[in-house]
Amino acid sequence: MSRSQKVTAMYVFGDSQVDVGNNDYFQTIFRANFPFNGIDYPGGKPTGRFSNGKNAADFLAEKVGLPTPPPYLSNKDGLFMEGVSFASGGAGILNSTNGTPFNGTIQLSKQIEYFSELQQRLIQKIGYDAAQIHLSSSLFPIVIGSNDLLNYFTFKLPMTKPPREYIDFMLSTFSTQLRQLQGLGARKFLIFGLAPIGCTPAQRLVKITEGYKCNDEANYWATIYNQGLQSMLRKLKSQLQEQFNYSYLNTYDLLVNLIQNPTKYGFREVKAACCGTGRLNADVPCLPISIYCPNRNDHVFWDRVHPTEAVAKILINTLFNNTKQYVNSMDLPILLAL
Repeated sequence: MSRSQKVTAMYVFGDSQVDVGNNDYFQTIFRANFPFNGIDYPGGKPTGRFSNGKNAADFLAEKVGLPTPPPYLSNKDGLFMEGVSFASGGAGILNSTNGTPFNGTIQLSKQIEYFSELQQRLIQKIGYDAAQIHLSSSLFPIVIGSNDLLNYFTFKLPMTKPPREYIDFMLSTFSTQLRQLQGLGARKFLIFGLAPIGCTPAQRLVKITEGYKCNDEANYWATIYNQGLQSMLRKLKSQLQEQFNYSYLNTYDLLVNLIQNPTKYGFREVKAACCGTGRLNADVPCLPISIYCPNRNDHVFWDRVHPTEAVAKILINTLFNNTKQYVNSMDLPILLAL
């Protein structure tokens, strides 16, 4: 895609799936700036991406003809005229997700606060009208929600709030956050649905007595969330009309298809992580002392929770392949050309 198709910048929000290094700039347990992360990234060095190479943010930038958005914390006073990533490993929709005692992520609410500061600098530099035109032709990809849901089950939150109530709270909070971004000038949103989070190597460990099958409970609630998310997006569209345009990637069905038909996509290993230690190479995260697989391209998962570069590339390519099965609402090329 050429720059003539009206994408002036890309402002990325979300979690570790699109973090390009923000977490390198503060103390946190959610870090990836050490081997063997980045082993296939240009230069072969870790950058803070939770991947063997590039992630979805990198491939998306390539597709729309922009440089990879740098991490916002690399220059908090920057203008970032071609875009920036606010995404942070461990982040959630809710401020309670991975909060204390972890104390180490930039929640979506804080990411939006950073964007608000950037928007103000932009207005001061180029004027209100020019800033609005710039932002209205920019793309706002958002990958968020997995950590909220995983935390809910991991830390036994069902004891305090039923799952459906928790998901409704996630959705109402996210709806407010999208309205905030729209109020700050965002018009073109790319929303990623939740993946089958129960099929990560870490979640498969829960099913050790059942042949490491996917954790159906986690997957079930991911589908319930996705249904609610699509309904919420349609509602926002009906309320905000041409002031809110979006493409929705059905990440869930795409990855389930990939896991069930791996050879069709060029994969061999769908259960075990490439980098890690122990059962399914998933008892611990990818560390400098870990074992890693020689051929990353035939693995769906890089570590116990994150996909390989090869999977990230397929996700983004799907957005541009006119695949109605996986891209709901507006096709991304049409959204970008608005």
